Amino acid sequence: MKDIIVIVGPTGIGKTKLSIELAKKIDAEIINGDSVSIYKKLDIGSAKPTIEEREGIPHHLIDIRDVDEDYTVFDYQKDVRRLIEEISNRNKRIIIVGGTGLYIKAALYDYNFTEGTTYNEYNDLSNEEIFNKIKIYNIDKLPELNNRKRLVRLLNKLENNEEITNNKDKLLYNINVIGIETDRETLYDRINKRVDIMVKNGLIDEITALKEYYPKSRILNSGIGYKEFNEYLFNNGKLEDTIESIKLNSRRFAKRQFTFFRNQFNTKWFKVDLNNFNNTINEVYEYIKKEELI
Repeated sequence: MKDIIVIVGPTGIGKTKLSIELAKKIDAEIINGDSVSIYKKLDIGSAKPTIEEREGIPHHLIDIRDVDEDYTVFDYQKDVRRLIEEISNRNKRIIIVGGTGLYIKAALYDYNFTEGTTYNEYNDLSNEEIFNKIKIYNIDKLPELNNRKRLVRLLNKLENNEEITNNKDKLLYNINVIGIETDRETLYDRINKRVDIMVKNGLIDEITALKEYYPKSRILNSGIGYKEFNEYLFNNGKLEDTIESIKLNSRRFAKRQFTFFRNQFNTKWFKVDLNNFNNTINEVYEYIKKEELI
């Protein structure tokens, strides 16, 4: 089996477009690596590719769960490993694309989970909030406040009341990780404009309808772009404050994505050409050819 190509990077930078164009060039199928796009009806807020945008390229793990269903990193791990085998047996290449680093790493590395285990990235919580949750358990030794990775891992273990073991550096597949990036100011401006476009395209109507029928949905109450609407819908919050919260949380998430992908993967980074995205597509494709990945 040829190397699995993994496309990573912060939210709103063009990962989806790159993956589709590369898939057309190398005869690949795409596996979604975004934890929100897994859910049906979360279309605008997740920015999942439409059927038209997919351009006939098979996409997997999009719209496979209802909003009121749980889907854990353990579920994702099992599904991706099954798909890798199925797609390989069809002699097709595999591209995994998305921004949920934990999901992608758990699928490709030797992470061991117990069935039923939930594993949360706590994207809606600050380091201090995670730290305070840990303190409730009265453990002997508390981690450093600025060590988010350690905080997240420990809180998950405590909340699951079990040991989650992993051999995080042992790869199970041959992979080539490609990251696309831009400067922070440009990225943050793109994120802000992207949220404005989502609102213009009907994000408020999408969320209002979903919140009415699924008020206890975990993903609606934790996913960025959705959870921020609770105050607006149920506590007379201001819409402009809600929109600003989405922008702020999205920017913070992008910063954490950069940190994760730089530290957790051996990533080949490319500066994205936002004025002519075809240049980025061609640059990545030439790199793939040079590395003899096709």
